[in-house]
Amino acid sequence: MAEQRNATERRTLWIVLGLNIGLAIAFFASGAFGDSSALIANGLDNLSDSFVYAISLFALSRSAKWKRGAANVSGGLLILFALGILYDAWRRYVGGSHPLGTIMIVMALVAASINALCVWLLARLRDPDVNIRAANTFSWNDFAANLGIVVAGGLVAWLGTNWPDLVVGVIVAGIAAWGGVGILKDAHGEHRKAVHDDNQASEDIA
Repeated sequence: MAEQRNATERRTLWIVLGLNIGLAIAFFASGAFGDSSALIANGLDNLSDSFVYAISLFALSRSAKWKRGAANVSGGLLILFALGILYDAWRRYVGGSHPLGTIMIVMALVAASINALCVWLLARLRDPDVNIRAANTFSWNDFAANLGIVVAGGLVAWLGTNWPDLVVGVIVAGIAAWGGVGILKDAHGEHRKAVHDDNQASEDIA
């Protein structure tokens, strides 16, 4: 039963990994063409997610300690990614940018549909471990960020200014940082539970 569950989780993570790599490439291309901080931010987000999914796949068939370690790496990567987005938004604020609202809206809608598929695939997994829960956090974060880009793209096209694009870039960074902290807390909770169970087992033996 455990082997079957691992096989299902592995297959799902491979699918989600492939989708996120494709999205990262599309976001980078559209962000460069559309001069959009928000699109570049989401490209970095999906690239970071891809690394995390790869780590999760590596840890999937390993011990609970390995899985907690992988989750800690996942949370740390999300926080580092958030700092990178903040730097990019600041660079564009100082140097100026001219984002294309239409490109932002179209790319965000495509990405939102793909991220919704990822959320659905991950939600089908039963009794998810800490890494699967982290993957689900990433997909929900991405979906929320995509909706933010749609709004920002509309404002950019309407107002003819770059500030909505920069604001969404910063918001995406905040969402990523919040998700990273949540994953680290989840992994820490799993560690405390494991220590408690080990201590309880030792007391039962004694």
